[in-house]
Amino acid sequence: MNIKDAQKLVDEWIKEHGVRYFNELTNMAILSEEVGEVAKIIARKYGEQSLKENDNIDDLGDELSDVLFVLICLANQTGIDLEKSFKNNLSKKTERDKHRHKSNNKLK
Repeated sequence: MNIKDAQKLVDEWIKEHGVRYFNELTNMAILSEEVGEVAKIIARKYGEQSLKENDNIDDLGDELSDVLFVLICLANQTGIDLEKSFKNNLSKKTERDKHRHKSNNKLK
């Protein structure tokens, strides 16, 4: 699936199951919450933080998908074509960083 298709699918899902988009501020708060859930799994599974009794660290893909869903919601409701924006952003990074990382001694 391409990004345009994902944006359309999320929009259709919202219209069918979600009644309407939450406002942008609410979705920003939800996005922050979802990113926090990703961070929690990463800290416990790959970092040094120990597991708590009820921690489930096997749902990283699900949590990343939650982040993507809310990110797409924000793009849809603010009129952003994520596919176009992502391609433009990647071009910007490529031009800006084409030598930067390869010449970084810390990465060798």
